[in-house]
Formats: sequence, structure tokens, C-alpha cells
Amino acid sequence: MFAGSCIGVILLVMSLEFLRQASKEYDRYIGRQAQLKQQQQQTADRVAESHSDNGSVKIPALVASTAPTGSNVQGFRPNVFQQIIRALLHMVQFAVAYFIMLLAMYYNGYVIICIIIGAFLGAFVFSWEPISLL
Repeated sequence: MFAGSCIGVILLVMSLEFLRQASKEYDRYIGRQAQLKQQQQQTADRVAESHSDNGSVKIPALVASTAPTGSNVQGFRPNVFQQIIRALLHMVQFAVAYFIMLLAMYYNGYVIICIIIGAFLGAFVFSWEPISLL
């Protein structure tokens, strides 16, 4: 039964690392959505500007400039639904972290070692991503 508790503690700490990574990925996802929406708006503005008064269409000279460059990305504010999801992820992450803290307050060496093992395994599994060299 104690071995099952230790495995449960390891999985709980790994779930905390999963929640941290899921929160980052969701922020990246809504950032990409906002960037795509911004690019579509810029493209629509260029097309609208290319129409002259007589109805003929001028072809934009720099169509390739609509490609994402990363340097001209503006900040954005998530909508209410996106912010609710972000807040829920944070709440669950916060609750799991407090449960882990309470487990550590048992001052049981085996439980603390399982917390450390879970942190290692969670970081190994869920934080394995490309590192940007800027």
C-alpha cells in the first residue's frame, strides 16, 4: 500500500509538470491564433487599399511581407473564454502544488524522495522542447 502511495505521489508531481507545460502550450496556441488573425486583417487591409476608385485591382507588390517575422508581433489580450481557460489551468496547477506541499509536510523521507523523483520525471517528459538561442 505504501508503494502505491509513493507511485501516486510521483504521478501527482508529474501531473503538476504536465499542467505547467499545458499552460505554456495554451498561451502559445492563443498567441498563434492572435498572430494569424492580425495577419489576415493586414492582408484584408492591403487588398482593400489596392482597389482603386474605378474598380480595377492593383496587385500588391510585397505579398511576401505578410509572412510571420516575429519582430512585428503585437501584444494582445485574450478574450473572456480564453482567459477563463487560462485561469482554470492556473487554479488546478495551484491546487496540485498545494497538495504536493502538504505531502512534503509529512516529513516522511520516502515521500519527499518521491516528490523529487516525480519532479525529475515530469521535467524530463514534459519539458523536453526546443531551446531558442537568442
